[in-house]
Amino acid sequence: MPRLSLNALRAFEATARLRSFGAAAEELSVTHGAVSRHIRALEDQLGVLLLSRNAHLTEPTPEGAQMAEGLSVAFNLIQKTVDQLKPGPLTLSCSASIMMYWLLPRLSKLKNAIPSLELSFNTSHGEIDFTRDKITVAIRLSSIPVPKGVTPIPLIEEWIGAVCSPEYMRANRIEEPADLERARLLATNTRPSAWADWYQASSTALENPPEIAESFDHFYVQIQAAKCGLGVAAVPRMLVRDELDSAGLVAPFGFVRGPVSLVLWVAPHAESQVKTVALVEWLKSELQEMEA
Repeated sequence: MPRLSLNALRAFEATARLRSFGAAAEELSVTHGAVSRHIRALEDQLGVLLLSRNAHLTEPTPEGAQMAEGLSVAFNLIQKTVDQLKPGPLTLSCSASIMMYWLLPRLSKLKNAIPSLELSFNTSHGEIDFTRDKITVAIRLSSIPVPKGVTPIPLIEEWIGAVCSPEYMRANRIEEPADLERARLLATNTRPSAWADWYQASSTALENPPEIAESFDHFYVQIQAAKCGLGVAAVPRMLVRDELDSAGLVAPFGFVRGPVSLVLWVAPHAESQVKTVALVEWLKSELQEMEA
């Protein structure tokens, strides 16, 4: 059999993984037609149908799924090998809210601590593939499934509480948890269980618990809404420490330990690199010092 084209194999693996010719073309920076031609040539050469195509969906056939799985492992191994030989800038992944409210205000401190560190950022909060997403270190909740081969590094327990503006607290006489029955509760789509978590963790049982009045896409928007006097938000303490210190927000009932903690994931291929170790130690130290 003639040697198979590496470009064709790459095109097929991306299409099978993303279930889309267009998405594969965008990832590989080629045209939709080029991807289609590569896969057609590969099928002709192998004499096997690799993808099932229709107007709405592209799915690998059983033979295609088996081949795609092996190719994904191979391409990831190639990328890991290259990354080990030529380590580039590190990429730190965390939620947009942690980035905005915790990391950015401390970025100059990080640069002073590790002057030679080249760092880029990825704002996400879910599952990742270190090689595909080119991430070195990720801050995640302990409730998120851990990538294969990674041992989470404990950081801090997450403390949660109800916060609002001082003006809103005075105007609505928010003095004890029962007063929330007449409050506007603010929520976030990224943590829809936040209020339920706080009720349980604080042993709060309201006779007439109010419904969520408004929900936002991210914690940072929800926090800003609370600061503007739109209601009360249930949030992690680490995101509002600066607002509490400046009296932009108040926490009428304090904070309680929540059901999850923060952990670090480190890419296996980069965990022994000097700058990765330095970044991990700085993150651990800074977060633990904040909570202490």
